[in-house]
Amino acid sequence: MKVLAYGDRSLMVEVDTIEEVIAWTSALGDADLPGVLDIIPGARTVLLVADGPEHLPRLRKTIGALSPDTSATASDADDEVVEVPVIYDGADLDDVRRLTGLSTDEVVAAHTGATWKVAFGGFAPGFAYLVGGDDRLEVPRRDESRTRVPAGAVGLAGEFSGIYPRTSPGGWQLLGHTDLPMWDAARDPPALLRPGCLVQFRDAGRSSGRSANG
Repeated sequence: MKVLAYGDRSLMVEVDTIEEVIAWTSALGDADLPGVLDIIPGARTVLLVADGPEHLPRLRKTIGALSPDTSATASDADDEVVEVPVIYDGADLDDVRRLTGLSTDEVVAAHTGATWKVAFGGFAPGFAYLVGGDDRLEVPRRDESRTRVPAGAVGLAGEFSGIYPRTSPGGWQLLGHTDLPMWDAARDPPALLRPGCLVQFRDAGRSSGRSANG
C-alpha cells in the first residue's frame, strides 16, 4: 500500500487488488474522518478529498494506523441487496458460452448465483463495476467495441459485471438487459448502484417463458 499526494487537498491510496480497494473504502468510510469531503474508489486506488490541506498530515497518520480486513466477502455483509431482473437475451451469449465452456443455462445460473458488490463507479454516470461473481464468468472484452450499446445492457469484462446506464459505445460481452434505470437525475442519490452496494441478478426470463438452450 502506498499513500501519495494528489494535489494540495487530496491523498491517493494505491493498492494491488480490488479486494483491497473495497476493504480500504469501507475502513475509511467507517473511520468518519473529519475534514474529508469524499472517498472515491477506483480499480486499484482510493482517493480521499479533504476540504483543506491542513487535514492531510492527520489523514496520512490515520491511514497508516488502519489495517482493513481484505478477507470479507459480499456474503458476509448485512447491507441491503438490490435485486436486478435481467432478460438473458444478450448478443454475446454464444461467445460467453464458447469462452467459458458453459451452457446458456449454466451461464445464467452462474451470473445469478452470486451476490455481487459494487467496487467502484466510472466510465459514465451510474455505471457500476461489480465484483464477487463466479470465476468461470471471467471473459475478456470484445476484440472490437460496439459503437452503440443500449441502456440497460448487462455485460461481463474480466472479473467485472456491469450495466450500461445509457446508450453509449462499449466493448463488454453482453449477456442481456434490464429495465431498471441505473441513473436518474431526479433521484437522490441519482445512481442506483453505489460503491459498497450489494447486487443480486435475477433471471426475469423464466417468468416470461425464456426457453432453455445449450
